[in-house]
Amino acid sequence: MAVLSSPRQRALRTAELAGLEVSAVDDDLAEWDYGAYEGLTTPQIREQRGDDWRVFRDGVAPGGPGQPPGEQLADVAARAGRALERVGPDLERGDVVLVAHGHLLRVLAAVWLEADPAAGAQLLLDTAAACVLDVEHDVPG
Repeated sequence: MAVLSSPRQRALRTAELAGLEVSAVDDDLAEWDYGAYEGLTTPQIREQRGDDWRVFRDGVAPGGPGQPPGEQLADVAARAGRALERVGPDLERGDVVLVAHGHLLRVLAAVWLEADPAAGAQLLLDTAAACVLDVEHDVPG
C-alpha cells in the first residue's frame, strides 16, 4: 500500500503514530499557505477584516515583506489534483493513504469528487481520522 505524506512534521508524526510507513513525501500535500493569515484564528482574521470571512469563499491575503505570498483556492486545488494524478497508478493496484492537513484534504476530496473546490467547505474531515474516497461504477464517491 502506498502511503504519501505532507512534508510537514505534524503529518509525518501522525503517520508514524498510526503505524504507517511513509513511502513518499509529497510537497503537493502540504497545508494551504495562508499568507498573511498564517498562525491566526478565524475570529482574529474576521476582527482584522471586519466581515464574515471564510477561507473557501474569500481566500487569503497575500503576505507582506518577509511573509509567504499565500495561496488562493485554485492554487490549492491544482496541487491536490497533481497529487491525485500521481497516486492514480497506485490506486489501480490497491489502497493509497494520504496523510495531510484539514483544509488541503477537504479541497482534495472536492477535486476527487469532480466538484467545485469550494465544495470542500462543506466536507468535514476530523483530525486524525480515516476518511475514505472510493469509486463506484466509475463514479468517484
